[in-house]
Amino acid sequence: MRLKIKSTEDFWAGLIFFGIGLYAIYLAWDYPMGSALRMGPGYFPTSLGAILSAFGLAIIALSFRLELENPAHVPWAFRPWLVLCGTLVVYGLMMRFELGFVPSLMTLIIGCSLAHRDVHLLETALLSVFLTAACVGVFIYGLGLPFRLFWWSY
Repeated sequence: MRLKIKSTEDFWAGLIFFGIGLYAIYLAWDYPMGSALRMGPGYFPTSLGAILSAFGLAIIALSFRLELENPAHVPWAFRPWLVLCGTLVVYGLMMRFELGFVPSLMTLIIGCSLAHRDVHLLETALLSVFLTAACVGVFIYGLGLPFRLFWWSY
């Protein structure tokens, strides 16, 4: 019987969350904390860093299991790595050359769905439409970010 990592993805994601949380706490270390009623500039980033670190530790803890047998080794899938990285680069280029927030985001969502082998086109199309509409509502109209919706608008 030995302790083994059940999900390497969860382990590394938890480690990244933990590290980013500690880094946020480190960056906010010199700012005055204040109190809950009179928050200083260090209160919010320190609190978020602590919460993120706690989530990271919980995810790391849940990624382990006690193993009694030797399961079959699962090889790495390179398709998700390539597709997700490529899609993020295309999204960044589309936003950089101001082709519009809506087409860029729809390209990102549809491209990311292609990383999985079992792609359902109707579900992906509906997800891209509704998620893009929600993002436009939040980021463009709610927060007022100055992105073009389409290349012909503005």
